[in-house]
This record gives sequence, structure tokens and C-alpha cells, in this order.
Amino acid sequence: MDKGYRLVAREFQEAYRDGRTRTVKVGDVEIGGGRPVIIAGPCAVESREQTLEIAEAVKEAGADMLRGGAFKPRTSPYSFQGLGEKGLEILAEARERTGLPVVSEVLDPRLVGLVGQYVDMLQIGSRSMQNFPLLVEVGRYGKPVLLKRGMAATLREWLCAAEYIAKEGNLDIVLCERGVRTSVSGLYDRFTLDLDVIAPLKKETFLPVLVDPSHSTGRAEMVPFAAKAGIGAGAHGLLIEVIGERTDPRTVLSDGEQGIRPSVLRDLIREIKVSSEGC
Repeated sequence: MDKGYRLVAREFQEAYRDGRTRTVKVGDVEIGGGRPVIIAGPCAVESREQTLEIAEAVKEAGADMLRGGAFKPRTSPYSFQGLGEKGLEILAEARERTGLPVVSEVLDPRLVGLVGQYVDMLQIGSRSMQNFPLLVEVGRYGKPVLLKRGMAATLREWLCAAEYIAKEGNLDIVLCERGVRTSVSGLYDRFTLDLDVIAPLKKETFLPVLVDPSHSTGRAEMVPFAAKAGIGAGAHGLLIEVIGERTDPRTVLSDGEQGIRPSVLRDLIREIKVSSEGC
């Protein structure tokens, strides 16, 4: 049966039929290697001061990469939409200060070149997973891509989206499970983190996979538990949102309630490191 994807399928890539995972290099960071990679930072770049403070804090906590949104896809058109290119400039400055490679979301095929000038990895968010012209454009651009699963996407649909990128010659794709919408979503979490998808995903493809415990839980106090569960389920790393150590979550312009403090991130990274070294 034609699954709709070949280039990202393990069975069609002889080099990965033995069960190995492709290593995607972003700057000096290798995703899919022997240890979990932690990508952390603000949901949105709100100001230079806020972003640089968090960037330095996540670096000190042990994060490997910096995340931050300059262009924000929001449910309401009245919500904060991001700083645009100014936000990208701030992220680039944060990279210079910390040495952390940067990943940021791109929303429009016409913006791929602009965003790509400033970041080390392009993110395709859940709402854009089936924006096929965008997938084609990031594939052609050639930088590593972080592809989030759509909030109601099947495994096949997710991998078909990755195939669009791969078909343009770019296999440096990292998948990210960020939770799916179910009948219980919103009762005690924002979405339902689908950890059951990781094992069949790793069987089906050689691409590395991350877990986003921030968007799935929607609550800062639940993030460490979901993060550790994700690593335990076999994820190659985490994508985590962080707010300032003394910041009031109510003042954050985007998803403040799910951002953890740098001190919590530090403790979480230590726990994951100890757990991983013990395996």
C-alpha cells in the first residue's frame, strides 16, 4: 500500500533500516544523537530586555538551544502577533550573547527567506503543518526544520507533511509532538500529549522526534511531569517555554500560564541528565 511518503520512511532508506536515527545538526547541537536536547525560551519575543534575560537564564540552566516567536499565529486576531523582523533581530542578538542556536516559527512562504537570515532552524507550527506551499519553501531553503504535529493530525498526515520538505532535498527534519485535541482536552490540560505515537513513529521513520510539554499541558506546574514522560517514552529532546524568574505570568503577552521558571528548567534538566546517564 502506498503510504504517501517514501523519503522519510525507514523502510525505503537503506542507511536507517537498522533502527538508527538521523542526526540533525543545528549549529553545534546534534538532535537525534545519544542524549536528549533541550530547546527553551520565551513563547514570544516581547522585548529585547525580556528575551536577553530569558536567553541567558536558559543557557545557565543547561539548555542547548533557544526558542522564541517573532511571528505568532494566534487564535484571536486581537492577540499579540509578535514583533516581526525586530523580534528576529533580538533573537540574533541573544544568539550572539549566549552561543545558543535559535529556532523560530515561520508562517508564510514569503517570509522564509527573511526568517532564515536570522535563525538556525525554521519551525513549522501545528497550525501550518499542512500549509503545503510553506512546506515546499522551507524544504527548498535548506535549513533544518522543526515540524510540529497538527493538533488533529494522524501519524500518516504528519509524515506526509515531512515528505513535502524532504521531496525538496531537505532531510534535516525534526518532528515535534505537541499534543492533540481530544474529548478531555481542556478539562485538566490544554491538549492531550500523545506519547503513544512516539514508538510507532520511531518504527516508521528515522527522523528524530521532540516533545513539547508546554503547549500540551498548558500549565506550568504540569510541564516537568510531561517532559519527563516524553523522554521516558523515547523522545530525543524537549521544546519548553520559559518566563522570567520573577515575572507575573498574567503580564506575559503569549501563553504565560504555561511558561516555567529558569530555576524549574535547571532542576528538570538535571533530572533528565541523571536519568539519561543511568540508562
